[in-house]
Amino acid sequence: MTNFINIVVIISIIIFAFAMLGMIYRVIKGPTLHDRVITLDAFGVTLMGMIGLVSMALDTSYMLVVIMLIGMIGFIATIGFAKFLEKGVIIENDRDNNS
Repeated sequence: MTNFINIVVIISIIIFAFAMLGMIYRVIKGPTLHDRVITLDAFGVTLMGMIGLVSMALDTSYMLVVIMLIGMIGFIATIGFAKFLEKGVIIENDRDNNS
């Protein structure tokens, strides 16, 4: 049974790699900036899945921290890109001085 699971994990890693190649193409040739941002977010999620599969293949749990870090960085980056696309700036410095 373990041999079968290893084969399935390796095939899944190969499929994820091809999916990531398609995402890289979409990031380079994306028609709009919005498509590129969505693709980068999907790339991060796919990368997390691939690292999880590699962790399963290596029979280790040390890569779970890496998956969490990629998830947090991807979430923050997606929010930053969304705010930039909406307003044109990420950090606003126009505070009211009513004192």
